[in-house]
Amino acid sequence: MIKSTGHADLPLHYGTVPQWLANRMRDLGTLIVESLVLNYGKQEVLRRLSDPLWFQSLGAVLGMDWHSSGITTSVMYALKRGVNARSKELGLYICGGRGKYSRRTPEELIILSEKASLDGDALVRSSKLCAKVDNTAVQDGFQLYQHNFILSNDGDWAVVQQGMNTSTKTARRYHWCSADLRSFVEEPHSGVTGENQGKILNLTAGGAGATRDAILDFTKETPDRVLHEIRKVSDPDYSFSVGFGGSSKVVRNNDSCQGYLFEEFAQSPEDEIICAGRNIVLPAHHEVQKQDVDLKRLGAVLATAYTSEPKDFESLLLTPGLGPRTLQSLTLVSEVIHGTPSRFTDPARFSFAHGGKDGHPFPVPLKIYDESIRILHDSIEKSRMGYNEKSDCLSRLQRTASAIEQNCAPSADFDAVLAHEKRNSKAWGGRTVYD
Repeated sequence: MIKSTGHADLPLHYGTVPQWLANRMRDLGTLIVESLVLNYGKQEVLRRLSDPLWFQSLGAVLGMDWHSSGITTSVMYALKRGVNARSKELGLYICGGRGKYSRRTPEELIILSEKASLDGDALVRSSKLCAKVDNTAVQDGFQLYQHNFILSNDGDWAVVQQGMNTSTKTARRYHWCSADLRSFVEEPHSGVTGENQGKILNLTAGGAGATRDAILDFTKETPDRVLHEIRKVSDPDYSFSVGFGGSSKVVRNNDSCQGYLFEEFAQSPEDEIICAGRNIVLPAHHEVQKQDVDLKRLGAVLATAYTSEPKDFESLLLTPGLGPRTLQSLTLVSEVIHGTPSRFTDPARFSFAHGGKDGHPFPVPLKIYDESIRILHDSIEKSRMGYNEKSDCLSRLQRTASAIEQNCAPSADFDAVLAHEKRNSKAWGGRTVYD
């Protein structure tokens, strides 16, 4: 079960995704969703989308900038185009989007609920509450501008939405999942991804129940008493008591109320990725650096692709044109599909599948990308007909990489890997938004 995943820092990036990448993201992203449905079911897709680390890794393997806020918009747009075109087959539908499209979510949900015999009013209420909580109950300085509601035909859902802070040029992404939701107003999130803002007012914190009740009581008071209370708390020398769960604390107005009304996110160095549980803080630098990647894991991927015995992956290796470089990409794609939550703490590593549109860590190798799409599509089609050799091989890629990592402890030479990728970029059809 995916639990509360806290926060991660995302620098705000502007720009558009070129059509040559957007269509490939649509195709590969939809195939990954289809493979998840076939192997693990629709609810697992919703759980994955509600995991900030997995979502960031998915965006990286699709060729987006590994750490930027643009992953949210571009990945959800790509999935919406691909998944919705096959919604009857996959049993999933993606509503909403950015700006004006987010405001169409209630209308879309009503239409879908009528077709699937679901409670449309309840779904609309859930959508609106998710947005209200992240825009109002959690006052962290971010204004929502994107809201996607992912719905299954069984009535399960996930929400991915993002807010922007224009003054700090940062974004925060919020994740919800109905499977783990017990309350909209107490610890509701499956994950929050965003830029560190220090102390924030969070009325959804587990210890803020008494505060929420007090706010409701406060709305019933006369205006004169409200004004009197405001004058008291505006005095910096005024002392008051706060308490939750049987304990209390006396503080002055200019003291911290951390642990009661306010949460404080730990500060992190600008050039370092910090992970704690499902929390991640992504650095501001654009290029992929050595410290952004688990070199042991990357080494295991390369060893799987370049040194594995042919008999281990005969079904894949017999695919015309398949070489070690494509196997490298497929290993990372396989990990996105079959990997456990612990595998996604370094999302930058997944950019070594298909590079990044801005050229970091290297240009998108279109020939390799197209091979990944073709082989994954072929394996899914054959498995639907009962021929599971290729799909089993893809699954085994992830298991082999994990076994190599645990038993052989290879460590990738980061500089050598980058040099190899850039040296072969032209032959692999490398391309960026600047071309």
